[in-house]
Amino acid sequence: MVSVMASLFLVALDQTIISTALGKIVEEFDAFSSLAWVVTAYLITTTITTPIAGKFSDMFGRRLMILIGVTIFTVGSLLSGMSGDINQLILSRAFQGIGGGVITANAFTIIGDLFAARERGRWQGLIGAVFGIASIIGPLLGGFLTEAHQIFGWTTDWRWTFFINIPVGIAAFAIIAIFCPPLKHENKPKIDYVGAGLLAIALATLVLAVDNTDKIFADLLTNTGMSLETLRIIMAGIVAASVAGFIAVERHVKEPILQLSFFKNRNFLILTGIAMSVGAAMLGSILYLTQFNQQVYNASPTESGLMLLPMIGGLMAASIGIGQLVSRTGSYKRFMIGGLVVSAIAIAALTTLTPTSSFLHEAIIMVFVGAGIGTAMPLMNVAVQNEFEQKDLGVATSSNQLFRGLGSTIGTAIFGSMLTIGITASIGNMNNDPYIQTLKQSPSSSQQIGDVNDANTLLNLNMPQTKDKVKEAVISSTAQLPTPAKEAALKQFTEKQSAYSTKVVNAFTESIHHIFIVTSSIMAVGLLLSLAIKERTLKAATASETPGE
Repeated sequence: MVSVMASLFLVALDQTIISTALGKIVEEFDAFSSLAWVVTAYLITTTITTPIAGKFSDMFGRRLMILIGVTIFTVGSLLSGMSGDINQLILSRAFQGIGGGVITANAFTIIGDLFAARERGRWQGLIGAVFGIASIIGPLLGGFLTEAHQIFGWTTDWRWTFFINIPVGIAAFAIIAIFCPPLKHENKPKIDYVGAGLLAIALATLVLAVDNTDKIFADLLTNTGMSLETLRIIMAGIVAASVAGFIAVERHVKEPILQLSFFKNRNFLILTGIAMSVGAAMLGSILYLTQFNQQVYNASPTESGLMLLPMIGGLMAASIGIGQLVSRTGSYKRFMIGGLVVSAIAIAALTTLTPTSSFLHEAIIMVFVGAGIGTAMPLMNVAVQNEFEQKDLGVATSSNQLFRGLGSTIGTAIFGSMLTIGITASIGNMNNDPYIQTLKQSPSSSQQIGDVNDANTLLNLNMPQTKDKVKEAVISSTAQLPTPAKEAALKQFTEKQSAYSTKVVNAFTESIHHIFIVTSSIMAVGLLLSLAIKERTLKAATASETPGE
């Protein structure tokens, strides 16, 4: 389990550590237009691989699949770090994502092989804590490595955010190879190639339709004159056709990638809905709290990550504690309901945050948000695994992971649109803003300006590092002026910058409140669904039992 958690830690860490390296990657490769692909390529292959790897683990064995996953992820990390241009990095990230999907599918499932149902809660809780630790360490480690420090005589850079995975991956592979028992699998597996292909097309198109679509297909939209809405309608048609074909194929093959009969299981269907709700709500809370910290408290990306410590602390404590309680009582439903109640109320309480709120105010709420999510999230895997036979654990568990991931992806796209629309509606036309006019008159500062009617541009101009660069340019440009004139110019500039910041922060806060209301409502939907679960008591373990052997 230590090696399995180490493998999963690599995947969770990679999702946060890369965010701090993106700026340096763009700077070195001069490829801002391709930046979205660095993230999306990994997301596509991970999303596609997770359900397929879950099925393959039922067919070929969990031990073999997780070893393959760790190998692919480690090699993908090496190739990513060695990339000579942006195209190599994108391809390496896509390859790395395959390994990430295999690990994600099997790390949660292997608990069902190694432990009886009643013992799984404590281990699922520990894995939840692993995600919490990774979300703290990722931004900190990424920031440290990209800022050129000396380690054993070598100077670190963004490539080290990938190289750091290699020794951990090698150690995890060795421990799994030595200690993981030879878990059962099919003797003569038959692979559903057509079903896997159709599922891959559907998932890849869905991710592309909701994640950075405007940036990834910018050239296509410009060259054809097609609108973004039209492109998304076409992609929705591809998804619908692929899903329809997938369903038709799965009805007749002997070994379907996803058993359609699973959806006749009441609890599986309910837990799928809960997984999507929690996935969307959790990412919505974390992502926009990070932005709130940067916009309102002028925190750097690394600092804003550290400011999430109260949430992560609540998540870790709840994950570990609830896992122990579930193992002792053999019951999970009441704890899941309690966690969803706490998280729904706590997320709603985030709407009380204002530009004048203290960090203590935010921190107290975050503890409860983390505790609620940390209680509910690990129990979904416990509940899903309790519904199916040992031979179907891989498909069942990976399907739950898939739908939670899709909830996060779709939720992020919806919340992002809500944020930009809300800010634009609240703030109005900014072309005549005194601060914007000042920036446009300065050759160096004008480089920071994009479309001032784009909310993302306005938020970027209010980021601490951007404001510091602009102010440094103004100080440099006024250095030759007499002292009284220089002081007057700087004072006038500071007042304009402060007024702009106040305007943007107020619009941002108003818009983010709407997101928190929707996020809380989504979590409440998950709560209502959880009330309908028909709980079956978790079976206790017998002496030295390993269910999957």
